Amino acid sequence: MKRISFIIVGILGILAFTSCKKFLTVVPKTEKPQDVIFSAEGGFKDALTGVYIQMKDNGVYGGAMTQTTIEQLISSWDVTANTTEQRLGLFNYTDAGVENALASIYAKEYTTIAGINSILGQIDVRKSVFKTPGMYETIKGECLALRAYCHLDILRLFGPVPTAPSSGNALPYVTQLTTTANPRISFNDFQTLLLKDLTDAEALLKDIDPVTKYSLTQLRTPGVSSGFNPSDTYFAYRYLRMNYYAIKALEARAYLWFNNTQKAYDCAKLVIDAKNDDGTVKFRFGTAADLTAKNFVLTPEHIFGLYDFDMLNKYTTRYSGGVLKKGTSATTITSQLYGTTGTDIRESGLWELITLANGAKCYVTKKYQTLDSKTITIATDFKQIPMLRISEMYLIAAETAPFSDGQNYFKTFRTSRNIGQLPIPADPNQLQAEILKEYRKEFYAEGQAFFAYKRLNAPKTSVLFAPAAATLNYLIPLPKTEVITQ
Repeated sequence: MKRISFIIVGILGILAFTSCKKFLTVVPKTEKPQDVIFSAEGGFKDALTGVYIQMKDNGVYGGAMTQTTIEQLISSWDVTANTTEQRLGLFNYTDAGVENALASIYAKEYTTIAGINSILGQIDVRKSVFKTPGMYETIKGECLALRAYCHLDILRLFGPVPTAPSSGNALPYVTQLTTTANPRISFNDFQTLLLKDLTDAEALLKDIDPVTKYSLTQLRTPGVSSGFNPSDTYFAYRYLRMNYYAIKALEARAYLWFNNTQKAYDCAKLVIDAKNDDGTVKFRFGTAADLTAKNFVLTPEHIFGLYDFDMLNKYTTRYSGGVLKKGTSATTITSQLYGTTGTDIRESGLWELITLANGAKCYVTKKYQTLDSKTITIATDFKQIPMLRISEMYLIAAETAPFSDGQNYFKTFRTSRNIGQLPIPADPNQLQAEILKEYRKEFYAEGQAFFAYKRLNAPKTSVLFAPAAATLNYLIPLPKTEVITQ
């Protein structure tokens, strides 16, 4: 990675968080660094690369918001007594370790937003530096969509249960770098700003994004032979960026959270129906063959994923090392999680029994297992953190479409997992209950199941693996520094 990417992170993205103002504002450096960095198109490209680097931090989507902290909230992993991990699963928000873990997420999400806003604060006044057609629209559209992505996750984690928006925290929607504290705003105002960012991003990318014209295979292998030979490879690999379809998928997720089921369905359907020039689907379901090929994270499903060069090391530490494990008996996974279908490709292909150094045996997911970089090729490089997947679009469509259509979407989803033989629920309440179970199975170690539980205000009996001693509480308090200084 070019050195300037790290300069951007250091100068524009990293904040010291010890108070409310430090959570949500940045003290400007001199004007000279921005003048230098944003004096050419390449500086904006490198700055946006720096944002994606921030998002892969272990404190955000490289760990806490996908595999660790947020999954501990719903007891996805076995824990040791009297640890922060156990207390997360007990929803003990007054514990110091739990407070720090959640406050760190809050801080790092707003740090990422600060990096995004540093770009957006300059891009229009310096529009003249863009020489490559479509580059201005691409970078601005991605930034707006990423800002919405991070804000939605802040809202879903720290905000209210969406069916009772007046009973939870109000939060800031930060759109610019400032030396003053950003006010916390109402749920409805937050929603308006978030959806505006997505609408504006969509308008910028809809007609120019290569993802609408080329297949994922072509985007993955740019060049004359693939039929996709852009003048700047920055336009390749769109599935690793907030592309047009990722914006629509994020809109589907957001509208579902805001209980606008019609718009959620419309957006999810648009992504599901997206086709390549040859008539094949743009984003296909992963298959048993993908799992056999060790594509455990199912990259063909990724509408947007983050490329994590360090994924193998993380897997070795977290999973092979037995830090993140679930159960010593096969029944924990095969029976409790998957219902002992005997056919589910996730049940048979995504978990394995390992023996730890002390001789103990446990089950770990293979989702983030990848090949060694020494032997990897373009075709076998699956080091992607899933951020938006086509399977989620099918589950959203199943929940929000007219009932008979929803049943068909759910049938298609189940068929993709080789459990199409299971009976399809005959009424909406049963269908929603089964969809909730699929969020648990489908997005294990991806951070989405907690949000599904919270959105539906699911009772403890619906939260698989919830400890008997847990008192379910979806209303996570704001970090103390944020509360004290307001």
